[in-house]
Amino acid sequence: MNDEDARPPAACTEHPDRADRIAPPMVRAEFDSLVPPASADRPDGRRGFLAGAVGAGFAAAVAPTGALRAQVIRTDTQGLTAGEVRIPVKDGQMAAYRAQPTGRTNLATVLVVHEIFGVHEHIQDLCRRLAKAGYLALAPQLFARQGDPSRYTTVAEIASEIVSKVSDAQVMADLDVAAAWAGANGGDAGKLGITGFCWGGRIVWMYSAHQPRLKAGVAWYGRLTTSVTRETPTHPHDVAEKLNAPVLGLHGGDDPGIPLQTVEDMRTRLSFGGKASEASEIVVYPDAPHAFNADYRPSYRKAAADDGWKRMQAWFARWGVA
Repeated sequence: MNDEDARPPAACTEHPDRADRIAPPMVRAEFDSLVPPASADRPDGRRGFLAGAVGAGFAAAVAPTGALRAQVIRTDTQGLTAGEVRIPVKDGQMAAYRAQPTGRTNLATVLVVHEIFGVHEHIQDLCRRLAKAGYLALAPQLFARQGDPSRYTTVAEIASEIVSKVSDAQVMADLDVAAAWAGANGGDAGKLGITGFCWGGRIVWMYSAHQPRLKAGVAWYGRLTTSVTRETPTHPHDVAEKLNAPVLGLHGGDDPGIPLQTVEDMRTRLSFGGKASEASEIVVYPDAPHAFNADYRPSYRKAAADDGWKRMQAWFARWGVA
């Protein structure tokens, strides 16, 4: 089942400065001046939210058991600086998982957008894999205001109690702040990429239409169209012609939650867009199900996952992220 099908229609802790938008060159003076100090009270007199830790292990709803544990990929932190950071935003602080090569700066940056399960162990491991390849990988907890998905035991509960309440506007703003934080903490603001999985795959397309300084995106089995709500008024189909950066879409041909017709429609819509839209590509793995890269779940397909990972790295190199 696609993780979003149940959605109703309707480490180390740091305290850096923050920014609302990416501002090249990302010099500290500019970064400091963009928003008020992290300790400032909200207009209503209450302190801003303080996001809980990104946590350890897997979300309760999908924690691997039995034979699944043997296939889980575990990437070590040797040579890396990895762990939780706190990113100040307008209304408080947002937890995130960061991994990067130790002692290096001006690193190409990849924002990693989580599934509906939040920044659990799988997403953290993906960050470490990217860091091993030389990137600063940053996975913000984009559900920070709505709750902690790792505590729920069913997909339906996560969808109704958290995901349905998260607006695209909130997510776009938080990703902008995360990108700016990375640019001031070892990353190169001029080499920004994004990748996301399932719920996060959809976000990749949306962020490409939102952020003009993005270089490239890779969307893993993200929903291309679904119900219109107040929080999600548009979808990738609606912005296909307006991308600022080329996106590589990776889909499973045996994914009942994302009909192949919607994938073909997306290809057509991309062909009528600007340069970035026309440069975008979609790859379909015929026998792969949804979440074929999720090595902690029965849906994992190693061949498709490995090929997708190689394509992602080549895509970032091709479009100036690497």
